[in-house]
Amino acid sequence: MKATIDAIAERLTDERGLVYRYQDHDGLAGAEGTFVLCTFWLAQAQALAGDVEAATATFERALAAVNDVGLLAEEVEPRSGEMIGNFPQAFSHIGLINAAWAISQARQHGLAEK
Repeated sequence: MKATIDAIAERLTDERGLVYRYQDHDGLAGAEGTFVLCTFWLAQAQALAGDVEAATATFERALAAVNDVGLLAEEVEPRSGEMIGNFPQAFSHIGLINAAWAISQARQHGLAEK
């Protein structure tokens, strides 16, 4: 599982460290942004695997996409950082809550890798 988490962090992220749903657009036309929910899922998985430092860094990168009133879209345009897709996106906010909870629990219960 840890190897899969590490592969996602290495192969499916943009320069900002935000996660794409997949590498190639499966033959679909048009460009796709990074997915906020996928980035929070990565942070949650890292926390559950005990890599709290990486989870926190991933979480903070995703959190940087929050707008001035605390809302998140579905995607972030990789070049400009502009929020695109469905807005506001409930799944992005749920991902934020779940990742924050996982990081908090990992810290509280000492699950960090030694």
